[in-house]
Amino acid sequence: MGHLNLQSSKRNARQYRLLDLVTASFFGIVMIFFLLVFTPLGDSLAASGRQALLLSTADPRQRQRLVALVEAGQQQAIEACPAEEVDHMPCEDPRRNSQLSREMNFYRERQCPLPAETPLCLIPPPDGYRIPVRWPDSLHKIWHSNMPHNKIADRKGHQGWMKEEGMYFIFPGGGTMFPDGAEQYIDKLSQYIPLTGGVLRTALDMGCGVASFGGYLLNQGILTFSFAPRDSHKAQIQFALERGIPALVAMLGTRRLAFPAFSFDLVHCSRCLIPFTAYNATYFLEVDRLLRPGGYLVISGPPVLWPKQDKEWADLQAVARALCYELKAVDGNTAIWKKPAGDSCLPNQNEFGLELCDESDDSSYAWYFKLKKCVTRTSSVKDDQVVGMIPNWPDRLTKAPSRATLLKNGIDVFEADTRRWARRVAYYKNSLNLKLGTAAIRNVMDMNAFFGGFAAALTSDPVWVMNVVPPRKPSTLGVIYDRGLIGVYHDWCEPFSTYPRTYDLIHVTSIESLIKILGSGKNRYSFNL
Repeated sequence: MGHLNLQSSKRNARQYRLLDLVTASFFGIVMIFFLLVFTPLGDSLAASGRQALLLSTADPRQRQRLVALVEAGQQQAIEACPAEEVDHMPCEDPRRNSQLSREMNFYRERQCPLPAETPLCLIPPPDGYRIPVRWPDSLHKIWHSNMPHNKIADRKGHQGWMKEEGMYFIFPGGGTMFPDGAEQYIDKLSQYIPLTGGVLRTALDMGCGVASFGGYLLNQGILTFSFAPRDSHKAQIQFALERGIPALVAMLGTRRLAFPAFSFDLVHCSRCLIPFTAYNATYFLEVDRLLRPGGYLVISGPPVLWPKQDKEWADLQAVARALCYELKAVDGNTAIWKKPAGDSCLPNQNEFGLELCDESDDSSYAWYFKLKKCVTRTSSVKDDQVVGMIPNWPDRLTKAPSRATLLKNGIDVFEADTRRWARRVAYYKNSLNLKLGTAAIRNVMDMNAFFGGFAAALTSDPVWVMNVVPPRKPSTLGVIYDRGLIGVYHDWCEPFSTYPRTYDLIHVTSIESLIKILGSGKNRYSFNL
């Protein structure tokens, strides 16, 4: 009979435990590596680390002193941000927002950090940055070095979105639903929609990609506001802006889009993947709020005659019928509706339980305002807000719309404002030697637009203007849209939802009214951290 060697058994056990510990540590390190490199956790931790690094460059008291000196008009050097923050947008940071709720895409909406969490530094351009290609050449090509992001070109190049070619990104004009080019697609739509002759002027393109649809509609005299979130396509809006096409980072999620009611003559979705009938058709109701009576809605792609989406397509048609939209055509996977021009259609009994909004609802208030599950009333809409009755472009630019009467003596104020800005823009060009009217300036912002008089005075120039109306000011943004211009609500206490290096010219008048509390002279926001 053999004998047990207890000492040897103990030694073997210790060896096995050591081997298990080494093996477990190895696999643990491998697992952490994969988590950091191949999952959003790594991005989130890296973002936290970068933010901590930025905030550690100066203590809060030093930051406060620097801000005070800048506000006092004293020249101070502000450090550059780290190179990896080259495309930083404080309110549109998916790395930070990834931990928020996915319900109704809340995490993709504007989520602004507190001032104490916002680094005070200058965002640098990317290596090799060059003066952008001038309009109209920029519609077709931009410098690769200005935004060296190849993801869209690699994934969507076969659909005609864009492709890399030498020192440039080339834009053939295609899209997922129009790979042969936006021009052919627009020609198809023109069989059912009056895209020429100035009947339509303002359009909204939802989930726009690189905005080729809006870019080519400019040939028809239609000014398109394109938007998309900062999602897996990352730089799609940045490409649109570099091309000189009006665009903004935005998401249709839990809040109203930052536009007044009845702004757009045409609303377009090309494979935007918005679930229009979800949440009791809340998203369709938001589109209805934005679309003028008599305007057109175009949806291309899912769920229109799409495989395995019969129910979604049936539901979409049911919602449109409940609101008395006229189905003008179904051409392949493209559906075109026309919104009723009058208030004759009231929601009746329907499976979505649609009802009219309360008469007290301000349908044009849209700054951080939750979506409502009700139908916007059109009973107060005047004839000059209805497509087909509003003056054709360009006549509508200078004709005072009825919405101007929201202000006392609004018609007179409108006309005086138009004359004043015609004189001032002439002075800008002749005396200040601004390069307005030349190829050097394409993307323009007016931070305090009022009636849009500054933008109206520039319509003969090769520019587009982002007219911004602060939500605490009189609600004049509807007037801007009535005259055939575009813009958004925005409070300048927060960062704007666009990429660095978006605008060639930023214009502001009455700047103190944006930052001071009326009557007190105090700042509306505090830098005390």
